Amino acid sequence: MVSMLGTVGSRLRAGWNNPILRHNALVLVGGKLLGLAVVIGMILWSLPAHALAQSSGVADATSQINAINTVWVLIAAFLVFGMQVGFQMLETGFARTRETVNILVEGIVDTCICGILFWAFGFAFMFEPGTPFIGTTGFFLQGLADTYGTTGVPLLAFWVFQFAFADTASTITSGAMVGRCGFVGDILYSIVVTGFIYPIVGHWAWGPDGWLAVMGFRDFAGSTVVHTIGGAVSLAGAIALGPRLGRVFKRDGGGPWPAHDLIIGAVGGLILWFGWYGFNPGSTLSALDVQGIARVSFNTTLAACSAGLAALFYGYARIKKWDLGLTVNGFLGGLVAITAPCYWVDPVGAFFIGIGGALVVVWGIDLLEHMRIDDPIGAVPVHMLGGIWGTLSLGLFASGAYGLPTPNGVDVSTVITGLFYGGGFTQLGTQVIGSFAVTAVTLGASFILMYALNAVGLLRVSKEGELEGLDIHEHGASAYPEYSLSVEGRAASAAKAPAASPSFAPGAPARTWR
Repeated sequence: MVSMLGTVGSRLRAGWNNPILRHNALVLVGGKLLGLAVVIGMILWSLPAHALAQSSGVADATSQINAINTVWVLIAAFLVFGMQVGFQMLETGFARTRETVNILVEGIVDTCICGILFWAFGFAFMFEPGTPFIGTTGFFLQGLADTYGTTGVPLLAFWVFQFAFADTASTITSGAMVGRCGFVGDILYSIVVTGFIYPIVGHWAWGPDGWLAVMGFRDFAGSTVVHTIGGAVSLAGAIALGPRLGRVFKRDGGGPWPAHDLIIGAVGGLILWFGWYGFNPGSTLSALDVQGIARVSFNTTLAACSAGLAALFYGYARIKKWDLGLTVNGFLGGLVAITAPCYWVDPVGAFFIGIGGALVVVWGIDLLEHMRIDDPIGAVPVHMLGGIWGTLSLGLFASGAYGLPTPNGVDVSTVITGLFYGGGFTQLGTQVIGSFAVTAVTLGASFILMYALNAVGLLRVSKEGELEGLDIHEHGASAYPEYSLSVEGRAASAAKAPAASPSFAPGAPARTWR
């Protein structure tokens, strides 16, 4: 023991005598201490306000709510925005090498478009009063109150949070169109989706006077508003585009092309899971609803876990292999499904909702394959079908023990009870109406948009461009230049080699999907 301590001590002295290591250590420790001091300072700053609020009335209580809830909402917004990293990794990993740059550029540009349009009129359409179908005030956020409604959250913080949601819906739309959608077409449909379809249809469920919200339709964090809308747009785009060149479906003797990098895809899925802890718990808009935040976080976790295992074992029962891609899409389906009911269900409900989400995803993948609809990422089964199941599951599994979140905590006077907990068909019927209306209208508007863009030659890239690969054709760059040069060199060498040596023959099956 003495010898070991002596060795450790000598290493510490040597490290401290090294000026570079000493500088790095001081910077690291100093940064952590500074961050800790900031956090402690914020806590100490808020305590007097809390004590004053208890003694002096409502006005000071509102000030306290603003401080704590604003930080909570912004942290959640940053987590949701971080899901963009997960989406881009998931999509690029599950796609082919030749369209990696295209996916990355699309994701970045969609985010920029969404931010500008959501500031100009998207937020007004969605969250401001007007009619039961669209908001009519607050364009460019002008003329609005400092805080949004009764949330106790400043308007700009609430905007950042909702922008991250809108950006998520925008990113989902491109998933089923990977590999054959032209970049100009992507920009144009992104403008329509983020500027009009998402906020207008979203107003019905989340607007202060939306007709579905007034009816009693519930979607806590967006199974319908974010995921079903994004997945429905993606489905319309996939159908309008048609399959990628050379894609042969199972019923015709083929099957899906393999992912080019399952490592990136799986890590992207886990980053999305992490971001969901902003997506769902953050939708309380209140850090004071501590029981609600804890319950939502727990239900989100449990649904993802049951869904991942359900997809894993179901996949093994079918093909006798432990399928990574199916497992990732399985837990994502569980996360999408629990997003709507997460506030109102108990652990048992969350467990079965997750399993249902995984099964919906697996069956949805089979259905698209049978219908010859090319969805390289699984966007439609995960988001559209998983979102529909999650929305309906609220009407089945809502436990009747929880009400609506409020700035000060929770309102237990308005509990929501599902069919399986003695609530009858009332809430389930409302959920069916809301889900059907949003899905049908989104699909109708998206089909018109996609077929119109395709008719004028702006949606699908040319045959030559698709064969060349979107990365080179649209962006003039490859994500894997060394790999591309290596393949091209081997192909050129094979072209000069004798016919009896087929090792690197161009067009060999193992390389056609690249």
